[in-house]
Amino acid sequence: MSTNTSAPAKPTPTTGLDLNNIQGDILGGMPKKTELYYFFQITNASDFRKHLIKFAPLVKTAAQVLQDRKKINDSKKHGGHGLIPMSGVNVSFSHLGFQKMGIDDSTLSLDDSDPFKLGQRVDAVQNLGDPTKPSAPEVDPLPNWEPEFLNDIHGIFLVAAESFATAQKKLKEVEGFFHVGKPEASINKVKLIVGNVRPGKEHAHEHFGFLDGISNPAVAGFDPVTLPGQGQVRPGIILTGHPGDEDGNGNPIQRESWAVDGSFLAFRYLFQKVPEFNEYLKQNPLNFGDLTPEEGSELLGARMVGRWKSGAPIDITPFKDDPELAKDPQRNNNFKFEDQLNSQFKCPFAAHIRKTNPRDDLESRNISVEPRRIIRRGIQFGPEVTDEEKECKQTKEERGLLFACYQSSIRRGFQFMQQSWANATNFPPFEQQPEVPGFDPLIGQGADRKMSGLDPNQPTRELSFPDFVVPRGGEYFFAPSIKALKETLGATA
Repeated sequence: MSTNTSAPAKPTPTTGLDLNNIQGDILGGMPKKTELYYFFQITNASDFRKHLIKFAPLVKTAAQVLQDRKKINDSKKHGGHGLIPMSGVNVSFSHLGFQKMGIDDSTLSLDDSDPFKLGQRVDAVQNLGDPTKPSAPEVDPLPNWEPEFLNDIHGIFLVAAESFATAQKKLKEVEGFFHVGKPEASINKVKLIVGNVRPGKEHAHEHFGFLDGISNPAVAGFDPVTLPGQGQVRPGIILTGHPGDEDGNGNPIQRESWAVDGSFLAFRYLFQKVPEFNEYLKQNPLNFGDLTPEEGSELLGARMVGRWKSGAPIDITPFKDDPELAKDPQRNNNFKFEDQLNSQFKCPFAAHIRKTNPRDDLESRNISVEPRRIIRRGIQFGPEVTDEEKECKQTKEERGLLFACYQSSIRRGFQFMQQSWANATNFPPFEQQPEVPGFDPLIGQGADRKMSGLDPNQPTRELSFPDFVVPRGGEYFFAPSIKALKETLGATA
């Protein structure tokens, strides 16, 4: 349930990656305080491809993102105040979008059951565990989903900026390329969602209050430094057509030349029930040591997530928050659960960060977690919790996370993480203990949601919990290279 709004370690280009050919949000993350997610349908494929080739130079590259981050860093070094006006645009397409354009995208999917080919609307029912309506699944298969996401979506524009005004201006420029609002328009807007970094001291924290975006992997050939515990991945784990872009048997996937230097984008529209989450913690404080009820509630939340709200991992500081540790990039990821492989005393097996990056739970069994790594690029949406919501302890306003992650295989990355880790009650695997880990308490989908290990005094005790995060839409996309946008997808008149 993570996002990444803070700047990563400054990367430097190395041989093997053409940063002028890779869309900017993938490896470096476009700098942003606001981001617009603009979902669209292609209404005239021929005109769209003509418009696309004119639009392509506007797409921000990985090289340009490095320049943007350098400007930001230089401004800070020289005592600059305020935000630098800055924007960036990226574009991605669904399988239906490629079909609409008449593009053969067969090398993007290994078979007919590939999640990219299925689309998330189908995958959510078949594999992701999103709540369905058993009485009439053919009529209302995803009752929680927004109606726009039950329609065909062909593509998405991501518009990132330092302010809403700058983002809105850039979006108008984008719409101009495709003549939106005019008879000759080649696209139709399906939905526009606005995401914003949370204000003040909550900056970089998601709506439940936990520091987020801490543990993205370092990409070999792009990130010059791998921080302790961060983990480095081959570029092909994230980018298509590079070492690491493999099928389930470890064989390199043969991509068409236009499909090299791209990445698959998994988007999830996740609504968070913040007042209900806070009330759950308040009503179920852990009785441990000399903790006050308030501290017991704080500990419960930390054990559900695997980190304190500061970002300090409980595998290192299990029963007391350490904000200074959380601020130290040399220490805040430097853990592997290695002394807790058969114990939930320090960190529950089903804690969110342990479910989604099990580290030594698998690596100690010679199972690599590298193929499952993803890069998260989401952002929060919606207002802060209101006084009325605090009073009635119920969600009245829509808020949550625009979850977005990149990988070279959705099946190997996001889908596997959701289906085989977050939703699997017997994961992570362990020995010699009677506990069943249970669901990821945040993003795990399924009936009878519960997990063990939350109470360090009674690790076998299971606590049940309602849905705190509700998926209300999503889709799978592919972000092509700049060359592909200009030479394969775009067409001259």
